[in-house]
Amino acid sequence: MNTQIPALSVNKLTKTFDVSAPWLNRMIERRPKLFVEAVSDISFTVEKGTCFSIVGESGCGKSTVARLVTGLYETTSGDISFGKGAGGRPIRVQMIFQDPHSSLNPRWRVGDIIAEPIREMKLRDKETETQDRVRELLETVGLSADDALKFPHEFSGGQRQRISIARALASEPELLVCDEPTSALDVSVQAQILNLMRRLQKELGLTYLFISHDLSVVRHMSDNIAVMYLGKIVEKSAVEVLFTAPQHPYSKLLLATIPDIENPARRVEAQAGEPPSPLNPPSGCAFHPRCPLAMDICRQERPKLQDLSQECQVACHAVS
Repeated sequence: MNTQIPALSVNKLTKTFDVSAPWLNRMIERRPKLFVEAVSDISFTVEKGTCFSIVGESGCGKSTVARLVTGLYETTSGDISFGKGAGGRPIRVQMIFQDPHSSLNPRWRVGDIIAEPIREMKLRDKETETQDRVRELLETVGLSADDALKFPHEFSGGQRQRISIARALASEPELLVCDEPTSALDVSVQAQILNLMRRLQKELGLTYLFISHDLSVVRHMSDNIAVMYLGKIVEKSAVEVLFTAPQHPYSKLLLATIPDIENPARRVEAQAGEPPSPLNPPSGCAFHPRCPLAMDICRQERPKLQDLSQECQVACHAVS
């Protein structure tokens, strides 16, 4: 039995955004306030040294989860707690953003970008030690120590993401929240960055919360996966369980869209319709308008996440 304290525990997390029109417009047009529940009552844990991935279509709420965990958004309700790091202090968390072109300050040299968290957190006593650490980090992510003197625009997209990773590592975190870190990169460069992240995880004992819409990327990185749909987790399981025996109809739909190398000419028929608007979500199970297994109860009652086995939980009335 695993008694290890998780690196991250999320319990009944909910985030609601006020998307109302400006006050004057609402008064003139007599329009009510509008709210969107981007994340709805989700729970999961991430064990130390593992990679937990959250997947789903754009707008499902997965990036909101990343920003809640890193403190960029305040929670509406629910709890986020972290395990203990070195010396009993709370685990340090850093984020790797999706777009390396916009997440790096174009006016700063790379050395200063990486050194900033070291200086702010006073992780080194002397400036010479800070500069040594910057050079060490650049070499760790596969760049040259001399690159510290350059500006971000002098690098390719893949190299910029390596700089972003070096900056994230500068604060000596135990948990990295990765918000689609390879989606802005070419496929060949994606593989290089993913291999780098796996190597760093092994060498440094890192824990990852990995956000992605690309299931092939997720399979390469993950130990456990949560599938989100319209702000809710609909399936949560070990990675190979999901890929070999998906249970929720939405998980099956996502897996069916992965290109098949052995049969590239196959036709994948997507389920009819688009994801519903979060401003006006369907009653009951949010997936029922697109689900081939939908029953009357699906339109009336929201399914709860239930244990199907030790390695799989599913929220679906049609699966038992």
